[in-house]
Amino acid sequence: MREAIRRYLLERLPDPKAAPRPELAQYAQLLRDYPERGGKLLRGQLLLATAQAHGAPPERALPAAAALELFQNWVLIHDDIEDASEMRRGRPTLHRLYSVPLALNAGDALHAVMWRVLLEAAYPTPVLQEFARLVETTARGQHLDLAWIEAERFDLSPEDYLEMVRQKAAYYTAVAPLKLGALVAGHTPHPAFEPAGLQLGVAFQIIDDVLNLEGNPDKYGKEIAGDLREGKRTLILLRFLAAAPPAERARAEALLKTPPAEKDPAELAWLHARLRHTGAVAYAREVAHRLAREGLEALTPVLTALPDPEAGRTVLELLEALVEREA
Repeated sequence: MREAIRRYLLERLPDPKAAPRPELAQYAQLLRDYPERGGKLLRGQLLLATAQAHGAPPERALPAAAALELFQNWVLIHDDIEDASEMRRGRPTLHRLYSVPLALNAGDALHAVMWRVLLEAAYPTPVLQEFARLVETTARGQHLDLAWIEAERFDLSPEDYLEMVRQKAAYYTAVAPLKLGALVAGHTPHPAFEPAGLQLGVAFQIIDDVLNLEGNPDKYGKEIAGDLREGKRTLILLRFLAAAPPAERARAEALLKTPPAEKDPAELAWLHARLRHTGAVAYAREVAHRLAREGLEALTPVLTALPDPEAGRTVLELLEALVEREA
């Protein structure tokens, strides 16, 4: 499934070798950069397998799966710019390889390609409406994430984090693939897809936060402890701040308020160690596994009762892989 999605996606992007001038060859390369770096394409595979579980042939769902991965790529380009991230999939981020204006423009172009792929597939209105919903939902969640950093907010609760993550990451990671898979197959999505998908999507993001602190640098693909450098309000950080002695909390907040490029590496190393040694990381991992377990338990009877139960079991395996991963 992964290679079929990747091939379909890349075939719809411009070819640098066919460009009429050097500048447009560079433009084509910018659009292809993140998609060609690899990735698991889990969201596209989820959509494709869900459609097959509902009885749709793969070719019917392939454009939607590719469009969802195009969404993932243009959102990552924009996200990397907004967060001043340094690494993506094991290489420097696009705006560091080129420039912010060129990377931003490439993200906009991939957004347009996403809609072109969907329109050319002649999907019915509900499919397009669901894509619009996932774009808007993700943008709302991203705004919460960025606004908290800009406002130097530290009075946040775990529920604030969960609200943000449900919108920023969980919806498009798990809910949208499940719902779109049903919709492209001509079915109404099961009511369990949204609540259970949100649990699994949140679990995915929490594990991503954990890996940002404990992941294998050779597999993770992004800078370790980048969330601390960027000042992200993760469940891990909020857990630590809530229990930290006043002096440690003040020290951590002072560090997190410092602009990324000005943060003291020694202070980052201190906070990184405190998050791990105080049990905040272990707590977040436990929350993720509980949410994943509950989400899978809710979806198992639904997915295995679909027209193609074998494909339904593949969906469950892919959902479990969102959480049970090293990078």
